[in-house]
Amino acid sequence: MAEFSPMMKQYFEVKERNKDALLFYRVGDFYEMFFDDAITASKELDLTLTGKDCGQEERAPMCGVPFHSCEPYIAKLVQKGYKVAICEQTEDPAKAKGLVKRDIIRVVTPGTVIEPTMLDETQNSYIGCIYCEKGIAGLAFCDTSTGEFVASTVKGKDIIRSIKDELLKFSPKEILISTGVLSFKELVPFLKEKIVCSVEALDDTDFDEYNANETLKKHFDDAIEDMLGNSYSKESKLASAALLGYLERTQMTGLERITKIIPFAESEYMSLDFSAKRNLELTETLHEKKRYGSLLWVLDKCETSMGKRLLKSFIEKPLVNVGKITRRQNAVAELFDNVQMRIDLRDALGGIPDIERIMTKIVYGSANARDLISLLSAFNKLPEIKEAIKNSESTLMKEQLSELNLLEDLKDLIEGSIVESPPFSVREGGIIKEGCNKELDELRYDMNNSAELLSGIESRERERTGIPKLKVGYNRVFGYYIEVTNLYKDSVPNDYIRKQTLTNCERYITEELKEVERRILGAKERSFALEYTIFEEIRKQTAKHIEQIESTARAVAMLDTLASLAQTAFDNNYCQPDITQNGKIIIKDGRHPVVERLLKTMPFVPNDVTLDSAENRVAIITGPNMAGKSTYMRSVALIVLMAQIGSFVPAKSAEISICDSIFTRIGASDDMTTGQSTFMVEMNEVAYILKNATKDSLLILDEIGRGTSTFDGMSIARAVLEFVADKKKLGAKTLFATHYHELTVLEDNLDSVKNYNIAVKKRGDDITFLRRIVRGAADDSYGVEVAKLAGLPASVINRAKLVLKELECGKNDAPKKQAESEETEEQLSLVPEADEIREMLRSTDINTLTPIEAMNVLVKLIALAEK
Repeated sequence: MAEFSPMMKQYFEVKERNKDALLFYRVGDFYEMFFDDAITASKELDLTLTGKDCGQEERAPMCGVPFHSCEPYIAKLVQKGYKVAICEQTEDPAKAKGLVKRDIIRVVTPGTVIEPTMLDETQNSYIGCIYCEKGIAGLAFCDTSTGEFVASTVKGKDIIRSIKDELLKFSPKEILISTGVLSFKELVPFLKEKIVCSVEALDDTDFDEYNANETLKKHFDDAIEDMLGNSYSKESKLASAALLGYLERTQMTGLERITKIIPFAESEYMSLDFSAKRNLELTETLHEKKRYGSLLWVLDKCETSMGKRLLKSFIEKPLVNVGKITRRQNAVAELFDNVQMRIDLRDALGGIPDIERIMTKIVYGSANARDLISLLSAFNKLPEIKEAIKNSESTLMKEQLSELNLLEDLKDLIEGSIVESPPFSVREGGIIKEGCNKELDELRYDMNNSAELLSGIESRERERTGIPKLKVGYNRVFGYYIEVTNLYKDSVPNDYIRKQTLTNCERYITEELKEVERRILGAKERSFALEYTIFEEIRKQTAKHIEQIESTARAVAMLDTLASLAQTAFDNNYCQPDITQNGKIIIKDGRHPVVERLLKTMPFVPNDVTLDSAENRVAIITGPNMAGKSTYMRSVALIVLMAQIGSFVPAKSAEISICDSIFTRIGASDDMTTGQSTFMVEMNEVAYILKNATKDSLLILDEIGRGTSTFDGMSIARAVLEFVADKKKLGAKTLFATHYHELTVLEDNLDSVKNYNIAVKKRGDDITFLRRIVRGAADDSYGVEVAKLAGLPASVINRAKLVLKELECGKNDAPKKQAESEETEEQLSLVPEADEIREMLRSTDINTLTPIEAMNVLVKLIALAEK
């Protein structure tokens, strides 16, 4: 069998070291893929599969993408969970002797993307690592696009749930795990299906303790111990070192962007499990998974990408320390009250690029001149920001002011070196300003003034030789030459060197002409190379300022986030809550921040809330479906959460005692991945809440027990209520919505329980939801009326009324009555909607309607008319 060609041999050598990645192999202006990689890439990227001679009888399957526009293709493969190894030409093909040298410069994985075009600017992109041993788990997370590196430790009886909660705080795109983690059988499915990230098990050797210590010391020097203190466990060290080792193997360069490890103390933040994040729709909606309609959507008025990411982090990690919350709140209050400061700050922040991610590209050596100009535009904005907040008085605002470094030396360097509108490529010239480098200016002069140089030689030689028709010419074979006709060839000086004889003339060269030729023909290539050298030096100088620029970027992000919260509060009429530790949650005229923004046809009806650690620990809320029980409970949870991120809240006034966690049990669905029924999922979630909640938790429980028979469900609901209300067992502040009216008797039996209901106004068969929470239990479930509002056919509604009356009277002869009911209904009207409209108008007394009731009637009439 014939041997493979030299290039294909080189390809196989590189591929052997990267078996688990699709190899992007640079050939000229393309990244080529061969054999199985080509077949996979052609399917995933919808590329044409061709072939290439490889020294064998059959051509190798091949496809490729242009190297200058490869990012969209890499992004698509990475999003699908593939790794992409970038094999670059490591020497100039024009200077190579034989086969061009090539090697891997980087492996792009789902969690190590750094290119802004491949990332969502509004959120971090983390890669994580989990190491578990003897019931203790160490976790490490890194956003390679910003250099952020965080580590934490979790332990306890329910360690799997604790790991899940920790993962939810970062939502990594890629997770590395030790073999010990594989024993947690439910964790890997959770990672793949709930977190939706790629998972890779590392070898045990990656978690060797000696090597881990050496890796950390090598990267962070001896400062590692001071950096971490006593809060850093052995398990966290092993996870951090394994993650760093993986990044070294895949990124090759640029890891100096990771300057420190931040110990993540779980006790500093409110605990939010998967159910709470999902049900409260903090960063995306429950069903459509969209940002629109989430709390983040409401609060985000940030001007920068860095601010957007920080705001999202605030929402996902609310604080539990009163002092830290108050610091944020005071800064928001200052920007809320000082309108001019807020306007000036937001104006100054507008247009600032993503400094964090640009710096990552600079440190990795992948930034181009346009990135430096973007950075310069940020530097030019910094004096405006400092001017806007120079008179700030709150502690947090003053801290940000001190962190803003104007970086004037670096600004002057970039401004004096890089042209205002540089090209995309850094190797084809046109990026360095004139006057920046004397040698470069001379080369450019030679490039741009070649005709003038040659004309000068021609004129001088005519004068020196006395040959009037002497001329300077050029061809590809001989280069530049002096041409003399045969009439004057006897007048040619001795220093002319004959180069070519033609019929009518002779062609010569001189030393001067050859020197000019070298200058002209080599000027372009040398100027491009010199420009790149100058640019690289500027890029390196910029990278040396990483700590100052990072500090400035963090300050910009914080100022942007604070200004966003202040602007949202101003626009939506929010109030500043009082943050306490007295166990009370007292809200006057509280509103759901998202629902009130989404309502188009009617105003949001505000409601009060009173919860405490004594007589108002548990609120049982009854009332019909669709009346607003879930909205009310969610609004309370969101107001508490907003208060603990330092935000103002949608209410007339609010007193919020710190909650260490928010637990929700709202809605129900089968879990097909584990084969669990709706009821089993519900019971699992309730069990987790009862095990992990504390007296300082806020519980939102909706329709506990509805997934089973009435008596079983009621019994479970009552037992849960009694447990959460009992101070000796739990005593957590709880909002409990239910259709089991029998549970309302607990108000008489337990001194910490109070009944509330959603006010409903009924006229005949019609009901109007007033959306107002009032004291006392509901007197009816209004199930048939709600079914009518939902649009069930009139025949079904009428039949339901008959059956309900019979059941209430203790009868059960429903089948006998059914046919008669259907006949009667069919004779009533050929256009049921018209009859309903007439009946609604006839039964409406405009003299007693409240404005909200009138609006509801109008909405119903429009809906019926549209049918």
